[in-house]
Amino acid sequence: MQPTATVLVYSDDSNTREQVRLATGRRPAPDVPVVEFLECATPAAAIKELDKGGIDVCVFDGEAVPMGGMGLCRQIKDEVFQCPPVLLLIARPQDAWLATWSRAEAAVTLPVEPVELAGALAALLRQKRLQGV
Repeated sequence: MQPTATVLVYSDDSNTREQVRLATGRRPAPDVPVVEFLECATPAAAIKELDKGGIDVCVFDGEAVPMGGMGLCRQIKDEVFQCPPVLLLIARPQDAWLATWSRAEAAVTLPVEPVELAGALAALLRQKRLQGV
């Protein structure tokens, strides 16, 4: 049985969540585990899933409504024990400073570019594996 990694995807837009799934495929790179997605459309649902544990990486939509992924990221970094790394989807490259403010480990721009997203997600999965968390 292959090892798997659980990726929580938060966006109120089902098309954005689908873009993340399609860009990632079964695994974002050959040297990382197969990915299982857990999708959430509300901040409350995302926090509930994070509280359960078992999430390896989060992908948050910075443009989500009613709470953007940047605000949610900053909140979970303060509130979730052993918070997983977060990849933010941002509207413009100029928003990278906001991603830094939110304490996200990585950011890519929307619309999702498959190679960029898969590369960033794979890097976070590798980093998590190296930390042994």
